[in-house]
Amino acid sequence: MVNPKIKDESLDLLFDAILRLENIEECYQFFEDVCTINELKAMAQRFQVAKMLHEGYTYQQIEKDTGASTATISRVKRYLHYGAGGYSLVLERLSKEMKP
Repeated sequence: MVNPKIKDESLDLLFDAILRLENIEECYQFFEDVCTINELKAMAQRFQVAKMLHEGYTYQQIEKDTGASTATISRVKRYLHYGAGGYSLVLERLSKEMKP
């Protein structure tokens, strides 16, 4: 379910643009232009935290491996379990694609 507080035409346009990217190289090109390096690294770290939580890692393991604070880990865990379902959707798809 899409949160009506964030849904608008500008985000629709951004997401439509992202869906048109065809490979990782294009993603690097696009996101390097759209985001700062720190923004990209923060998003990547949050996604790595979500993946590790999904796989059952402890806070201590995640903190050690990612450098994320316990506050970040807690926030990601809250969204993983009580958010819009985006993390779970993508993590499940990645998991299915990686199975032999």
